[in-house]
Amino acid sequence: MTSTPRTLAEELRTRTDSGLVGLLRARPDLLNPVPGDVTQLATRAGTRASVIRAVERLDRFALQTAEALAVAPDPCPFDTLGALMTGDAGDAAISAELPRAVAALRAQALIWGPDDRLRLVRTARELLTPSVTHPSPTGLGPTVAEATSGMSPGRLQDIIAAAGLPATHDPVTAVAALSALFGDRGRMTALLDTAPAESVAVLDKLLWGPPYGGVTDRPAPHLQWLLDRGLLIPAGARNVVLPREVALHLRAGRAHHTPEPVPPALAPVKERDPQLVDNAAAGQAFTALATVEELLKEWDLGGPAVLRAGGLSVRDLKRTATALDTTEQLAAFWLELAYAAGLVASDGEADERYAATPAAEDWLQLPDHARWAALAAGWLSATRTPGVVGTADAKGRALAALGPHLDRSPAPEVRRRALALLADLPPGASVPATAVLARLRWERPLRGGSPSAGAVPGPAAPGAGQATGGPSYAASPAGTLPPADDLRSRLAQWALTEAELLGVTGRGALATHGRALLDSAPASDVPTSAETATAATRAAALLAPHLPEPLDHVLLQADLTAVAPGPLLRPLAEALGVLADVESKGGATVYRFTPASVRRALDTGRSAAELQEFLTTHSRTPVPQPLAYLIDDVARKHGQLRIGAASAYVRCDDDALLSEILADRRAAALRLRRLAPTVLAAQTSPDQLLDGLRAMGYAPAAESAEGDVLIARADSYRTPPRTAPAPVPDGPPSPDPGLLEAAVRAIRAGDLAATAERKPLHAAPAPSSGALPRTTSAETLATMQAAVLTNSAVWIGYVNADGAASQRVIAPVRVEGGFVTAYDHTSDEVRTYPLHRITGVAELADDSA
Repeated sequence: MTSTPRTLAEELRTRTDSGLVGLLRARPDLLNPVPGDVTQLATRAGTRASVIRAVERLDRFALQTAEALAVAPDPCPFDTLGALMTGDAGDAAISAELPRAVAALRAQALIWGPDDRLRLVRTARELLTPSVTHPSPTGLGPTVAEATSGMSPGRLQDIIAAAGLPATHDPVTAVAALSALFGDRGRMTALLDTAPAESVAVLDKLLWGPPYGGVTDRPAPHLQWLLDRGLLIPAGARNVVLPREVALHLRAGRAHHTPEPVPPALAPVKERDPQLVDNAAAGQAFTALATVEELLKEWDLGGPAVLRAGGLSVRDLKRTATALDTTEQLAAFWLELAYAAGLVASDGEADERYAATPAAEDWLQLPDHARWAALAAGWLSATRTPGVVGTADAKGRALAALGPHLDRSPAPEVRRRALALLADLPPGASVPATAVLARLRWERPLRGGSPSAGAVPGPAAPGAGQATGGPSYAASPAGTLPPADDLRSRLAQWALTEAELLGVTGRGALATHGRALLDSAPASDVPTSAETATAATRAAALLAPHLPEPLDHVLLQADLTAVAPGPLLRPLAEALGVLADVESKGGATVYRFTPASVRRALDTGRSAAELQEFLTTHSRTPVPQPLAYLIDDVARKHGQLRIGAASAYVRCDDDALLSEILADRRAAALRLRRLAPTVLAAQTSPDQLLDGLRAMGYAPAAESAEGDVLIARADSYRTPPRTAPAPVPDGPPSPDPGLLEAAVRAIRAGDLAATAERKPLHAAPAPSSGALPRTTSAETLATMQAAVLTNSAVWIGYVNADGAASQRVIAPVRVEGGFVTAYDHTSDEVRTYPLHRITGVAELADDSA
């Protein structure tokens, strides 16, 4: 091999194992499946799909460097690339960062070759090279040679004559002379000094792109002056283009309008007391727990129906938002948060509806900080994005909460990166969201925001229209780089808002437990669900001291209300929620006792005495007399009427009361008639009869077929066991170190098998490089037996049971029974091969294995 690599594969062979590991870690799509050798690795690294994924993950300056290489000569010396990035004036910051950008491109195998001969991978050059349908982000047009291809020799001679150049004998030398003129700073300056002012204005309009403009059938004199000298070249019947060499001269050699060698600073920084931040985040975390708990309580007996296409209807979302006392967009967030944590799901029945899962019961019994850990772990790794609820999909249909098509695979990475930027600040410090978004756009310009700052379109020149297409990838044809949108920015905005709602941040700053939440996986780029859950548990332990302690008492007041001065113990909160209605929330929760709420408590089987004892036990103030009277009064009437199934009937020992009901006009809808002095029959269901009589002010009780009172306990409806939704990965998963090490060994071994020098057999010529050896069965057996005796390695072609062919270098140990047992250098293990699957064998020129 020569000292200078001639191909990307040759350069990859010179890389160390750690260099190949870095390449495979940066581009995990190259591992599926593991390449058989370095040549396969290089080929796969140059495929369009793989290159697009790699280019999408470049930061802004590395992308600008690749764009400059795309418009530079191929190969391009490092000094030439530096001149394109810094211009004639030079820039110390760009010069300092350019080696880093080149190293990043080289590490991802997007460029190769020594510094004096840098080559951009051909596929990347095709993606980034400008054309009429694919304008470059640099705003540069084609070279003089490209723009004049197809131009008649006579027209070329006219151009060089008008430019003051001597005539040439052929078009090639004419183009070379014109290119040399445009690349000569002194001669170009002298030529432009003679240009009319209007002509210079036209060049200024097209300078930073788009380089294409429209002209009329009869160009104005100042445009004709440019066309005559090749400063503008026709690009069709009514279009012209500014040659790249002319634009670079006018730009003082710079390929980009605004190179960005360093990321934008996270500023301005606002300092706060970390303790205040932790307290604010803890308060919001407690609110998040209360909101999710209220959602589960709202759906305790079964939630809304599932749409046929999946998800929650707009009406049900509004109803849920009203119940949670929030907006529809925030209600969608709480729904998706509970869904991501596995707390709500569809029941899968014929009449499908949403409900809490069995896991919700376990979650409700956990301490507050452990419940927060479950929510935080689900949120951090979820790809479902509630921010898109209400927007339209590709077919114009509105996306529904809990419905399909809400997954956005970059969401977890953007979420983590946004929080990591906050973690880089001092404890308690915060920055505006715009600063975080600007940094994220710089880090992944093609995955959200403008793909490059290099193109600054100007208004149309007089007599020249704007170029078709713009200075981005939005107009790129199929198969080129995808259009850049603002999804990443929107994901980051949603992540910051959701982190505040969940209590990961407080007042815009990352809380102490929020920092612990990010410490998930020091050994891998993307943590697993288990690693995220472990980190969330550690974060919850830091959050626990800041959460309020639950109380075991309330304060009863004479106006039939009870005040809970803080969070209540769960059994007390559940019992009080049955006996009274929540009137207001906040730092203190106010409960109001009403006849309906007391009746609801009596329906659970409690007596008036038990309710009185419950209030006496859990109140720091005496039970007010109005409340005691209310409980006794409702209890005295409770169950006086009995309702069972006929269609339905009403039974009462007081026939005067039944007569009163029959005479009441409000009972007309129930269609009652007297069957006996103490029995009324109805043509409605027992449930409708119960609701109707209660609406009339009575307190009926349901009874069984045996005549026993049915106790309405707070039994909850739960779905069958459900798992939380699995995140949708953003491309191949990050390989673990063990897989990377094994893959590199396999690639090295396969490369050895493909490139080792072989001894030709007497009966057949040596196979060409990359082709499987072909020998007869007798020759294969004889060569194997000889290799066992001499303890030497051989090169074989092998076809496995699936029909996949491969080359291997093996050291045979034993040959018997139609099988050869050998140490396989390719897989680094001892394996047994059927002789009939070996296509051929050849000795190595020297035993280099």
